Amino acid sequence: MAPLGEHHYALTTTWTGNRGTGTSGYRDYARDVTIGVEGKPDLLASSDKPFRGDSSRWNPEDLLLAALSECHLLSYLHACVTAGVVVTDYHDEATGIMREDGRGGGAFAEVTLRPRVVVADASMLEAAREAHRTAHEWCFIANSVNFPVTHEATVVAASRSD
Repeated sequence: MAPLGEHHYALTTTWTGNRGTGTSGYRDYARDVTIGVEGKPDLLASSDKPFRGDSSRWNPEDLLLAALSECHLLSYLHACVTAGVVVTDYHDEATGIMREDGRGGGAFAEVTLRPRVVVADASMLEAAREAHRTAHEWCFIANSVNFPVTHEATVVAASRSD
């Protein structure tokens, strides 16, 4: 029996927020970070604004939510292809709730994905709805977190103008 695939990922995370005195005090440094993956544009990141971060940059919470949303989207498109469903549009308005624990840490409590999907024909609606369940089972990221990732999907058929 052939072994299952094992995939390795690498990136660099470089703190760029030293204002000249390092971490000499809580307010003395920026939370700015540059995340790099070879062959891809750098991603400018920081902590979230409530944690003294730069709100114009991606924060870890944004990145986690984005990873869950994108993973579901890509898994969904694959599930639709295998089910014979033609997707013509997909838009997700994902939300997440993170709760601080009062000891300086915290955790995500839940994420809700709200994909709005348009399929080519009304005959594909049932299979398109079912494909969300398959996509959830296939999503590597959703299978890696310890909080619920739920879906409130809307699937509609493209309107015809004939």
